[in-house]
Amino acid sequence: MACLLRVARNPTFERSTVASKRQDPETIPSFHCKASSFRTKTMSQSSAPGEKLKRKRREKKAEEEEEEEEEEPIGGDIEDLFSDKETQKIRMSLLDWYDANQRDLPWRKRKNESEKERRAYEVWVSEIMLQQTRVQTVLEYYKRWMHKWPTIYDLAQASLEEVNEMWAGLGYYRRGRFLLEGAKMVVAGKDGFPNQVSSLMKVKGIGEYTAGAIASIAFNEAVPVVDGNVIRVLARLKAISANPKDRLTARNFWKLAAQLVDPSRPGDFNQSLMELGATLCTVSKPSCSSCPVSSQCRAYSLSLENRTISVTNYPTKVVKAKPRCDFCSVCVLEILNLERNQSGGRFVLVKRPEEGLLAGLWEFPSVILDKEAGLATRRNAINLYLKDAFQVEPKKTCTIVSRKELGEFVHIFTHIRRKVYVELLVVQLTGGTDNLFKNQANDTLTWKCVGSDALSTMGLTSAVRKVNSMVKAHKQGSSVAPDSSNRAAISRKRRI
Repeated sequence: MACLLRVARNPTFERSTVASKRQDPETIPSFHCKASSFRTKTMSQSSAPGEKLKRKRREKKAEEEEEEEEEEPIGGDIEDLFSDKETQKIRMSLLDWYDANQRDLPWRKRKNESEKERRAYEVWVSEIMLQQTRVQTVLEYYKRWMHKWPTIYDLAQASLEEVNEMWAGLGYYRRGRFLLEGAKMVVAGKDGFPNQVSSLMKVKGIGEYTAGAIASIAFNEAVPVVDGNVIRVLARLKAISANPKDRLTARNFWKLAAQLVDPSRPGDFNQSLMELGATLCTVSKPSCSSCPVSSQCRAYSLSLENRTISVTNYPTKVVKAKPRCDFCSVCVLEILNLERNQSGGRFVLVKRPEEGLLAGLWEFPSVILDKEAGLATRRNAINLYLKDAFQVEPKKTCTIVSRKELGEFVHIFTHIRRKVYVELLVVQLTGGTDNLFKNQANDTLTWKCVGSDALSTMGLTSAVRKVNSMVKAHKQGSSVAPDSSNRAAISRKRRI
């Protein structure tokens, strides 16, 4: 076994463990984490040549296995586990602080024993919403969600359209879809709401973190949770400078968190750890003087001893991959029907595929471009798309009333920086809107026409709403400046 743990300031420590079944029962292996070496200390020496030869072969095999394991990168230096004294002190300090300082959040309302499943549902919804999203943003969404679907049984009856509408603007829309699918799965089962991590992780959209949060908070199971806030707190408590994104490093953060969990109040302790990271042990401006565990914090201690060391050095900053750039031409297609004396037109919306980016959501017709392109190239691409998808072809199936460039803006996804060009195309169809739908059965409908009022109330993504606001501004004779603070941007931090 490769050496996994290394002390931040003292590179040498020794910890014994029980011998494996393959090892000589007369030997006790121990970790010597200096220069990543593994030695076997023999309790008694045999004078028999055969025994010595066997022992040498075993030691050689152990060294070979150690060398093989060392070839796998372990991602940096991970501290050893907390001592029993440290563990008890941290538990007591954090729980006392949490009892006195926890924020009043709606999903923290305690339920009696008969309402554990209701509490579990509330924790589930809140934890999914809080992923990569600020608490202040989540509060209103959570309240509206619970008003509409107060129980998991209510949610299981909802449609994806309803969920997407409720989720609109919150970003990472797959989360809402998974919540709906998971609710349907739980309600369809015969065993009620899962109450342990192992069973919770079988539910669609529930991973190790969410399962731990639900199990510990709602069902009092003594299991850990590890999110960005917890990693930051643990990395500073132990002055861990290893890359937190490394697979083995991440696994050991889970081990540290598991050691700390208070068995009598696991849910409160997990929430106290996350609360500390969200309110005091923040990314760039930690309030160490107010921290309840500063006396156990090695990073804080090191910063006092050496002015060149800062608490914010921990955890190690991971360089994010540069987002790829792409370009998109959006055509807001407005169809006028002068025969019905309509004062305004109806807008065509396209439903995205059920898999991939923004799956199943509605948007205006658009084309992804190979590269940044001029107006003529963008219009040619849009014209081909409209002809192929909707049989909209100037002079043949429609008359162009107006066509206007409305501007452009940049929209940020997790790994994509998208430049969006927007135009408004107003047409009058020769055969009316019915011809648009003649080749599509109702059960395979992937697009529809809606009025401006319906468009304003639909659950649309922030980018689509931005496009719609540009159309409204144009019709009102004003302009809308590009929005540099994209609500869907990955820069939103969880629980801050």
